[in-house]
Amino acid sequence: MSARPLALFDDFPPDRHRLHVTEYLEGPYLIAPFFLASRAPFRPGLWRLSELAPDRFHQGEYYRSYYARTGLAEEIGFLIEANPQLRLVVSLMRCDRRFTACEVGQLRTVWPVIDAACRKNWQKAAAQAAPDSTTVEDRVEAALRRIGEGHLTPREREVVQLTLRGHSAEATAGLLGISPGTVRIHRRNIYARLRISSQGELFSEFLSGVVETGAQPQDVKVLAR
Repeated sequence: MSARPLALFDDFPPDRHRLHVTEYLEGPYLIAPFFLASRAPFRPGLWRLSELAPDRFHQGEYYRSYYARTGLAEEIGFLIEANPQLRLVVSLMRCDRRFTACEVGQLRTVWPVIDAACRKNWQKAAAQAAPDSTTVEDRVEAALRRIGEGHLTPREREVVQLTLRGHSAEATAGLLGISPGTVRIHRRNIYARLRISSQGELFSEFLSGVVETGAQPQDVKVLAR
């Protein structure tokens, strides 16, 4: 549960595989709602993306620079604990329309079957993956340290991470125990120190730092179209 996800299965055509799997694993996963939900505190079951995403998800840079390009109308996913060291996300995606309440209800009824099948088939997947001592926290922290060559303070790095996920100034303030005004001051200082003017540039800096860590995949994400 501490390294980059491993894509066990998907049925995407080649062009969609590049976007949903290859590009996702190059760094965006670190601030993706389903990946973050697969970590503690863990809540197994079926979840809509909208139930897990931060308050300004559609205004955040993860959405604008990566997720919007998927063209998805909605994504829902089963969160499964295969064993104490392995958690799975079975993603179900639609481009044409959202899942109806009836469809979500039907999917919830088959949760026990999905849960049992995934645990039976993939509970040993983590042991088969290449060993990797680089944790998710290591990758995020290393990427944030590389932004601006270490010119940001620890608090500013926290603000960067929450901002890129799509948290508003108010939500970020609540999570960090500071005022929204202080968050906005931090954001202005971050932009000034990095000599950038947009969240897009900030996202690019973050991904560049992630790529440089060079960690190998180990945790698991199961994808479906």
